[in-house]
Amino acid sequence: MIHAPKARGRFARGAALLAALCAAGAPIAGSAQTAEAPAAPAPVQPQGISESVAAVVNDDIVSTFDLAQRMRLLIATSGVQPTEQNLPQFQREALISLVDERLQFQELRKVEREQKIDIIASDEEVDEELAQLARGNNMTPEQFKAMLSAQGVERSLREQLRAQISWMRWIRGRYGSRLRIGEDQIKAVQANIAASANKPSYQISEVFIDAARVGGMENAVNGANQLVTQMQQGAPFAAVARQFSAAPTAAAGGDAGWVAAGEMAPELQTALDQMRPGQLSRPIQVKDGVYIIYLRDKRSGAAATLVRLKQAAVALPAEASQAQVAEATAKLEQVRAKAPTCDSLETVAATVPGVIAGDLGEAEPKDLSPAFRTAVETLADGQFSGPLRTQAGLHVVAVCGRRAGGAAAEQVSREQIENRLYGQQLTMISRRYMRDLRSSATIETR
Repeated sequence: MIHAPKARGRFARGAALLAALCAAGAPIAGSAQTAEAPAAPAPVQPQGISESVAAVVNDDIVSTFDLAQRMRLLIATSGVQPTEQNLPQFQREALISLVDERLQFQELRKVEREQKIDIIASDEEVDEELAQLARGNNMTPEQFKAMLSAQGVERSLREQLRAQISWMRWIRGRYGSRLRIGEDQIKAVQANIAASANKPSYQISEVFIDAARVGGMENAVNGANQLVTQMQQGAPFAAVARQFSAAPTAAAGGDAGWVAAGEMAPELQTALDQMRPGQLSRPIQVKDGVYIIYLRDKRSGAAATLVRLKQAAVALPAEASQAQVAEATAKLEQVRAKAPTCDSLETVAATVPGVIAGDLGEAEPKDLSPAFRTAVETLADGQFSGPLRTQAGLHVVAVCGRRAGGAAAEQVSREQIENRLYGQQLTMISRRYMRDLRSSATIETR
C-alpha cells in the first residue's frame, strides 16, 4: 500500500493526489477502509485523426485523449468505483480541471513573454516532486514512474502537477509580498478560539459540490448522492474531497478542523446535532450547493459536565422471565460486591459467567438513556448503581469520574494564526483570479 507523505504547503493538493495512487485493484493509500480501488479502464490510445476535440479554450485544444486520461486519473485517485451513473460526473470534473489548467498556462506564458521571467515549472522540478513522493512511499523514482506509466496516467499527472507548482509560484510571487495581516485580524481569531471553548464543537471533514460549477442544483444533489454511496462502500473521504470538493479544504482532504456551534450554516448545524462521531451525513443542500459532512469527533462546551462511565451487563431479551431477571440480578450483585473500584470492574466481571463489562467512555448526562441518566445524577464518583433494566438486558453502571466539558482554548501561536490567514488570503486571490480568467475566456465544449 502507498502511504502519503506530509506534503509541503504549496504542493499539498498535488502531493496528496499523487500519494493516493496505487496499483489498480489495491487499496487506496491513506484509507482506513478496506474497500478496493477500482481497476482503471484500459488506457485510451490516440489514433491519429480519430482523436477528436473535447473543448477549445481560447485557441488551445483539449482532446478526447486528454479527457480520457484525466478521467482515468480521477478514478485511480478518488477510490470511487466508476459506474454508468457517475461517469458523467468524472467527465465533468476532468473537463473542468483541464480547462482551468489551459487557462493557467495561457496566463503564465503571457506573463513570461511580457516580463521576461520564467514561471512555468521545468521537467526537473516536476521530477523532483515525483522523487520526493516516491521516497515517501518507500519506492525509487523509477519504480514510482513505472507504476504511474502502467496505469496510463503519468502524462496527465505530470501536467497537473506542473500547473499547480507554476500557478502557486505566480500567485505567491505577485501577491504574497503585498499581503499584510493586521493585528485586529489576529486578535479576532484569538477571541474566536477562546470563545469556542465554551460552545460545543465538532471536528469535521467536508465535501462541497458547487451547484454553479457543475451545472445546477440538480446535478449537485445527484452527484453528492453518488459520492455518499461510494464512500459508504469504501471510497476514502479524503480522496473524494481532493478530487470533487469545491471548498478551500479540498487540498487537505476536506479537513475543516474543529468548528464551534453557530459557526456553520443552519442546515449543517441541524445535521451535526443529530450525528455521532464516525458518521457520514446524507447530502445537505444549502443556498449555493450541497455539502457532505463526516463527523470525526465532538466535544461539549466548557459549561457542560462530562461523566466517565463503565458498566457490567447481562444480555436479556425484552420478554425475559422473572426467573431470568432474578438470575441476572444475582450475578450483577455478585460483581458489585467483589468490585470495590472502577479499575477492578472488568477483572471481576470476567470471573462471573454471563457478565460482560466495559468502558462506556465520557458522555453528558442529558445524552444518556433515561434509566442511565437517573442513576448517574444520583451517584457520586466511584459509586455503582443497582441493576438497571433496559431493552438490551440488565446493567450496573459505575461513575468513574466527572470533569468540565470542552477543552482549554486551542494553543495557537500568533505566528500560526498569521500564517493561516496569509494562506487563506492567497487562496481567495487565486480563486478570484481564476474566476476572472474564465469569465473573459472563450470556452467551447464539444
